[in-house]
Amino acid sequence: MAEPKIRQWKRGKLTLVLGFFQILFLVLFALLVDYGDDSNAMAAQNNRDMARGGADPSNNSLKHLYPMFVDVHIMIFIGFGFLMTFLKKYGFGSVGYNFMFAAFLIQWATLMQGFFHMEDGKIAISIENLLTSDFASAAVLISFGAMLGKLSHIQLILMGFLEMIFFAVNEYIGLYIFEVADVGGSMFVHVFGAYFGLGVSRVLYKKSVVGSPKEGSNYTSDLFSMIGTIFLWIFWPSFNSALAPGDDQHRAVINTYYSLAACCVTTFAISALVNKDSKVDMVHVQNSTLAGGVAVGTCANMMIHPWGAMLMGMLSAVISVVGFKWVSDWMTSKLHIHDTCGVNNLHGMPGLFAGIAGAIAAAVAETSNYGYGLYEVFPARAPMANTTAFAEVVAEFAIEEGAGRTAGMQAGFQMAALVVTFVVAIITGMLTGLVLKIPCLSQLTAEEFYDDTNYWEIAGEEEEVDHQIQVTIEDKENENVKKYTDNEESGL
Repeated sequence: MAEPKIRQWKRGKLTLVLGFFQILFLVLFALLVDYGDDSNAMAAQNNRDMARGGADPSNNSLKHLYPMFVDVHIMIFIGFGFLMTFLKKYGFGSVGYNFMFAAFLIQWATLMQGFFHMEDGKIAISIENLLTSDFASAAVLISFGAMLGKLSHIQLILMGFLEMIFFAVNEYIGLYIFEVADVGGSMFVHVFGAYFGLGVSRVLYKKSVVGSPKEGSNYTSDLFSMIGTIFLWIFWPSFNSALAPGDDQHRAVINTYYSLAACCVTTFAISALVNKDSKVDMVHVQNSTLAGGVAVGTCANMMIHPWGAMLMGMLSAVISVVGFKWVSDWMTSKLHIHDTCGVNNLHGMPGLFAGIAGAIAAAVAETSNYGYGLYEVFPARAPMANTTAFAEVVAEFAIEEGAGRTAGMQAGFQMAALVVTFVVAIITGMLTGLVLKIPCLSQLTAEEFYDDTNYWEIAGEEEEVDHQIQVTIEDKENENVKKYTDNEESGL
């Protein structure tokens, strides 16, 4: 007997969509992507020894960035994946889709970000591109968290493809037009990812998603989620510092380290405070303990001092716990925005806080408390070329010419980038949500939300069905025997 057409189309659709995009990426890489000088055997610097002006093999960029890259890669594939396993019936979807989705996204991110930095019609790849591709994929995985369990795999792939385009454009505007500092991506990764996902959620909102018994967690799923939390918490200093140079990187690690520590302790304290029985909520431990990494991200490489980083971690914990306790329910009931993972509380509000803190830190940044390192943190603050000030600086410190901005001007650009990111994320998220409503994209029904059985082969599933059938047959036989016995006893 032939399967229903709808089932056959459902089966072939994922293969068709993934196959199309993977072949598209293959063709674009073949036409546009090549090795950068640090990895290209044909580069002139790699065809001379050091004594003749060649590259120093021990000073290759891979040596300096690969340890940070591995840390960030672990965050993307283990941290994000396992953090989302709290849904008791969606563990395969959380880890499995995260795995597939991130692999899809890093290829598309390499192309989208590379389009803005092509040289001679080619995108030159280095270890830095691998890092920035991971950062970009993190933004889309955050959006995935807002929509966790509510999108089919086809909708998910299309959402990621479209979001990466908007992400790359917004990031380019912020970093290369506004020239703002956001070393840990709190604005361009966390704020963008969170509010893009919430924009999608608003358009696709269905009342039936609220209060679904499948949306909850259980003891085992919460433990698996903590694996993601611990991995993210441990490696977050690398995420915030990977692309910072020298002392900036060292400072970013220190600031993130203490912000996370203070955030963790404060989360436990506030979680017990807001609970009527003074118990700690595992949702807060899984998520709010990480808010310190988000909150300090924009100004991680700035001279905020360790106590300032700790204060930011403490405040972010309060913001996040309050968000999970009250704001999420308010958004669902009043704004019709359902946020499965609470990305507004972990990434959105702490990211907005980070952007504001970054603007404040920029407003008080001067050479009196940074030295010439000010122009590394804020390149646009560097004096313009052919000025006395520029000549004085380059005599002591190698810098590129800047825009000669004042502290106040830089702070203004920091705030402008935050506002633009917030607005662009919401608008493009809602537009993407409209696209995802197209019927052929395998939209889920209310019964299919938060459930792996729709698209995953579950081990033991057939045996369980067979067992249930056998139990039903035995129950029916027992019922017939009982009826026969009762009839015999009554003399019928």
